[in-house]
Amino acid sequence: MAPDPLRVYRRKRDFDRTSEPDGKPSCPDRPLPIFVVQKHAASHLHYDFRLESGGVLKSWAVPKGPSLDPADKRLAVATEDHPLEYAEFEGRIAEGNYGAGEVRIWDRGTYLNLLDPARRDLEPGLRAGKIEVRLQGRKLKGAFALVRMRGPGGKNWLLIKKKDEPAAAARPRRK
Repeated sequence: MAPDPLRVYRRKRDFDRTSEPDGKPSCPDRPLPIFVVQKHAASHLHYDFRLESGGVLKSWAVPKGPSLDPADKRLAVATEDHPLEYAEFEGRIAEGNYGAGEVRIWDRGTYLNLLDPARRDLEPGLRAGKIEVRLQGRKLKGAFALVRMRGPGGKNWLLIKKKDEPAAAARPRRK
């Protein structure tokens, strides 16, 4: 029997005390996988960057939030996988629960795996420590890279906007 990719997620939560979805890994039939960015006002305000892969949402906490400027390299700390239903979750996680605080959807949409467009999962990139995706959301558009940093644990990544047309369009014009 395959290991449960949501075991850590479930272990950290008491679903009798939180409205977060308990979820099950699933592989919906849609043309492109989804992404969501949630603004999470927990003990420290951060943004949760999530990419659908292998029936779950692969997740990173981004303290300063995603940037549209290719010069910015944003720390993205890998967290536990979340169920796909979490892409729709907004609400208050009550005090005393893991991640207590307000969760709001900041952006969402679909993405294309740029390193292997035929794949709907990110496993090779996760193992290699490099993921490149093209996001199509309301706020985030164009190519982004996640690059794992060296160091113990392998949890720290950088989220980087790639130089492309959406980055150029977002750059303020100089007079």
